[in-house]
Amino acid sequence: MEGSGTADRTLVQTPPCRAEDRLRQWLPVRLGSDVGPSERLMDIMEDGWASTTRQTYAAGVAAWLAFCDSCVPPIPHAERAPAKEEMVLEFIASCVGAYSGSTVRNYVFGLKAWHTLHRVAWRVSEVALAKCFKAAERAAPPSSKRTIRPPVTVEMLSVALGHLNLSDPLDAAVWACITTTYWSISRLGEFTVSSIDAFTKEKDVKRSDMMLDVQERGATVTTFFLPSTKSANTQGETTQWAAQDGPCDPRAAMLNHLAVNNPAPDSHLFTYRARNGLLRPLTNSACIMRVNTALAAGGLPPVKGHCFRIGGVLEWLLRGVPFEVVKVMGRWSSDAFTVYLRKRSSILAPYIQASPAFVPFTQLVAMPRRIR
Repeated sequence: MEGSGTADRTLVQTPPCRAEDRLRQWLPVRLGSDVGPSERLMDIMEDGWASTTRQTYAAGVAAWLAFCDSCVPPIPHAERAPAKEEMVLEFIASCVGAYSGSTVRNYVFGLKAWHTLHRVAWRVSEVALAKCFKAAERAAPPSSKRTIRPPVTVEMLSVALGHLNLSDPLDAAVWACITTTYWSISRLGEFTVSSIDAFTKEKDVKRSDMMLDVQERGATVTTFFLPSTKSANTQGETTQWAAQDGPCDPRAAMLNHLAVNNPAPDSHLFTYRARNGLLRPLTNSACIMRVNTALAAGGLPPVKGHCFRIGGVLEWLLRGVPFEVVKVMGRWSSDAFTVYLRKRSSILAPYIQASPAFVPFTQLVAMPRRIR
């Protein structure tokens, strides 16, 4: 099938569907003999965005269509895609001061993605967009600012461990998951699922995707193939950790999880048996909830999923691992890692002290060239 079939071609079609499907199923107006891209091409292009990215971008399309409806008179459906530059800039202006800079950017990126997916021309100046985005950052309301997410430390992991029962299926899975996430500098969402029903063998990490105790140049590591990640949606990426000294050893945590839960090769890596006897993949929310309960029992504040990734970066840097190596471990591109460091004062703090105690360390671990 091509185009919008027998639907009313004079209106933008917005059928009820999941947020991640709106980019594709919400159809712009087609005039005359104009038809949309083939299903095959749509499949290929849609795979260029991760599911979470498509959900985020869908909000931008919804906001744009709502803006079009609110104009006096409303913007004609045929002019909503391709969108005229002046109206896109007016749309941005209506958002500036009401939303965070990142939200405004994502709204526009979502609108652009909608045009791209349906092969509709996007004729908005990047220079003009850059100026608008800068204004949106400056005018962002205080309420839109995210609270600072502190890094998880090894000491915090130890406190949480003291309030987990590693013979309990959920606790065993949670402990193995957070130590794996921490020491591999991964995103928690790469080792958990968004909901109990969301697990798919094609996109989520399975037990068979783990290779325990692989020999690499005389060293022993455990590797994980992540079938789909934020930056590699279709081809996947590989990450790894090695055994660590002390109670927060990811290898010991993993072996305990395998002994307690023994997930099948084609099931989610952190599958556990729930209290009702059913096997469940570990969800992001269940993992964070259990960790925060354990931290609270130890008198510590709650954390968010990204705190493990931040903490892993800081831990490896403070151990003397060079920035470039940590960047590779965390699977960042050069520019992304530079931006990441600039936003994390907790990571950069040890490198900007006047104390001579930091001099040998900063000489050993050179900062990336672009932030020296």
